Amino acid sequence: MDVHVHTGQTATTPGMSLMSLPFESSKGEHACLLLQVKASPKEAKTLEQECTEILEQALLEADGDTWHRMDGTLKEMNGLFKGLLVAGTIQDIHAIVALLDTSGTLHVSHAGRAEAYLVRGGGASQITEYARGKPTPAFIHISSGEAQPRDTVIFSTQRLLRTVTPAQLSHLTQRGDQLIDELIIKLDGEHEAAALAAFRVTPRAQRTLAETPTVRAVRRAGRSRGSLEAILPTLLSFLQPAVTAFRRRLVHVLPSAGWMQVLREKVELFLQDLKHPERRRKAHLLLLAGALTTFLLIWMVVRLSTSSQRSKTRVELEALVEQINQEVRMADNRQLTGDIDSANAILQRAEERAKQVMDSESGLFRVEALDLLDRIRSKREEINNIIRLSPRVVVNVASKNPDVVVQGLIGVADGEFIIYDRQDLYRVLLNSLDDPDRLSEEELILDGTWLPRYKTTVFLTTGNSVVEIIANQPTTMKTEDTAGWMTGRDIETYLRYLYILSPENNQIYKYERLSNRYAAPVEYNVNGTLSGAVDMTIDSSIYVLKEDGEIVKLLRGEVQPFVIRHAPEDVLKGAAKLYKSPGGNLYILDPEQARVVVVTEGGATGESSYLRQYVFEGDQIGKLLDLYVDPEQTRLYVVDEKRLYVVDLVAR
Repeated sequence: MDVHVHTGQTATTPGMSLMSLPFESSKGEHACLLLQVKASPKEAKTLEQECTEILEQALLEADGDTWHRMDGTLKEMNGLFKGLLVAGTIQDIHAIVALLDTSGTLHVSHAGRAEAYLVRGGGASQITEYARGKPTPAFIHISSGEAQPRDTVIFSTQRLLRTVTPAQLSHLTQRGDQLIDELIIKLDGEHEAAALAAFRVTPRAQRTLAETPTVRAVRRAGRSRGSLEAILPTLLSFLQPAVTAFRRRLVHVLPSAGWMQVLREKVELFLQDLKHPERRRKAHLLLLAGALTTFLLIWMVVRLSTSSQRSKTRVELEALVEQINQEVRMADNRQLTGDIDSANAILQRAEERAKQVMDSESGLFRVEALDLLDRIRSKREEINNIIRLSPRVVVNVASKNPDVVVQGLIGVADGEFIIYDRQDLYRVLLNSLDDPDRLSEEELILDGTWLPRYKTTVFLTTGNSVVEIIANQPTTMKTEDTAGWMTGRDIETYLRYLYILSPENNQIYKYERLSNRYAAPVEYNVNGTLSGAVDMTIDSSIYVLKEDGEIVKLLRGEVQPFVIRHAPEDVLKGAAKLYKSPGGNLYILDPEQARVVVVTEGGATGESSYLRQYVFEGDQIGKLLDLYVDPEQTRLYVVDEKRLYVVDLVAR
């Protein structure tokens, strides 16, 4: 694959300096260094020179493993930053160092508020860690991953998502080489200052006309000196073997009398002039003129051939664009007839062909291809009933604990929740948030759930124990099993029973709640395969979600038929959480795509139907971790590491 590196920077304010520097090593590695420094111009220039020297010597010219070279480079820069900050030479710094090695692996690290974004498959996501509060002016983390063809990685010394949305960022990448210019215009319009860079990874183009080493040497010589003396030695060294062979052929082939004899003498005289100290300049000029004439003839032939090929390519691409248009219309017709699976397959084929037009070396019909890609995505969202929305914030848990990392959400009733991290519980009532209560000083929370019959909250902890909140007091519960509690990945309740999901044992353990303890467990699973299970939900039947997106339905421990009809391909591939509304639909949370997929329960036949997707958009939304739907299915709640959000489903 080919890598195109583009850099740029916005307008600056007094006292601030921006630097965006691209690099390429002798091994073919691509790198960039972005700096945003609050310092005098002189001190900023000194920092730029020092960082450039460190990057070239420790990263690009050094030997060894890529990651260790990157790590060593960042440590040297951190030492430089610390010294300058302590000395007061610079007041603030935001920086990015990125390296794309020869194996196609991208390594990125950031300091301060600098960030990197990956645009892949029409979606944009941040690949550097985002931390709230005062940013640290040092490189701490290294993010690494494999770059794929058609990827675009955007680097900025400031948070771009304050100016553009992820969808806008994805759309701007389709501008190709104009991406950085478009971002600069938008940032300048918002009076935001940033140094920018972008790596565009494209499929390797096939070379249509190979250059010979000599032609490349002549071009380099011409560019380096720009004079006749610079070009002649290279050209003569190239033509000398041909001249020698031509002379030998003349001696053996040409007759010794008549005009042939004259021609032979002229050639011999010309060859002598090439070696004569006074006459060789004239001979060189004649030779150069002949070479240029030959070059022009070859160029004309190539030009005509290329023009013919371009015309042929134009016709082919024009036919391909028309075919894509027809396929989009065909998908629309299939949607009207209710054949959703076929419509999705047609759109997938049309998208692949549109990308083929985009990757064409000729650059023809790229605007049309961009418009078609937008139409295809819009049509796919319409067919698959994808609803994009911005949720409302119910509570901000970080207001009680800035360092909180939420683990899960327990729905007690509509408007009442328990949010928990590894040790603390936060009670939410409507829009109010109580101070945290510590569950245990010695043990960490693995999972939690609500037990409606006894009005208690149940938690599974790392100490191989179960803790209930009874009368607002944590109470360690006993089991009649002499071996103690089974450990697992998820716990759920139904009626008076507690269920523990244990994928490692391919089992679901069922405990009956007694007056002040639990009975010994019963193995619930009879013939289901639960390896790789990540979550479960219960509503008369048990639905188990596996890490590959498969849902296993169990009734009295036995596997029941369950298949989702008309769902987009791989729609549950990244699913991590499952919720079943009592007597209602199944809601599946995909944290990576920030979406909730809704399907029907399937009934006795197990024929579930795909209904819709809710895609959450907003700059402040982090990685979604858990979900809850009220019993009337009118509100959907989701929680990330810091906040609880809600959206209304009444009109959906």
